[in-house]
Amino acid sequence: MRYLVPLVVVILFSSCFGSFSEGERLFRMGAYEEAISEFSKTLFLNVTDIKSLHLRARCYEELEAFEDALEDYKAILRLEPSYAQAHAGIGKLYWRLEDYKKAENHLLLAAKYDPKDFDIIFLLGRTLLMNERHESADDFFQIAKELNPKDSRVYFYQGMARSQIGDILGAAGSFNMALRYDPDNLVAKYNRGLVRMRIGYYSWALEDFEAVLKENPGHMEALAQRGLVKLSLKDPSGCSDLMKAFAQGSITAQRHKDMCN
Repeated sequence: MRYLVPLVVVILFSSCFGSFSEGERLFRMGAYEEAISEFSKTLFLNVTDIKSLHLRARCYEELEAFEDALEDYKAILRLEPSYAQAHAGIGKLYWRLEDYKKAENHLLLAAKYDPKDFDIIFLLGRTLLMNERHESADDFFQIAKELNPKDSRVYFYQGMARSQIGDILGAAGSFNMALRYDPDNLVAKYNRGLVRMRIGYYSWALEDFEAVLKENPGHMEALAQRGLVKLSLKDPSGCSDLMKAFAQGSITAQRHKDMCN
């Protein structure tokens, strides 16, 4: 009996502290508040536990408690300035807050410290695209493509970057690959149609715009572009498309309605 009281004290005392594995299990289950509680107990015992700080920050992200997440990521960087995932986490937070300049700065550091992480490189490319640094975006999408050659999103955004650069043939190739891996991507199909128009492949562009309209008859910009393609092919029914799109408020049709006067 003399060991009973100390044993009870040990059990009660140990229950005050969490474990990383239990916090991780709760995180994977989506029980973010419970996971935060578990990680906080763990960190009470070991304030330099980077793994617990990282997953607690991720929990805060999921709960959209961005300031708390930012504090945890900053705490990690004070302990280990080259921790790529902390820089990436801060970059993602600024991305969600639509502060793309700050997002870019942290994602560049994340990519420096972990150049093989697809998610970091891909989000950096998208951030550069938002910041209108199209050539740099193209470069990072190229790296992301090498890391994950079957991800349709990389080809799609690379196509967008190349369109802005003026690499029309490259953009066409990117959109082709995006549609190879995601044939239902109507945005990619619409943009490929635009690129094909610029190259002068009017028949192929017509196929793309018709495919978009088949799936989404209310896409007035696709209707206007189909009208322009038809006119380029000497098909007078293009004016009907343009006028219908104009009546529905299409910007493209507004710019080109004089072609049918």
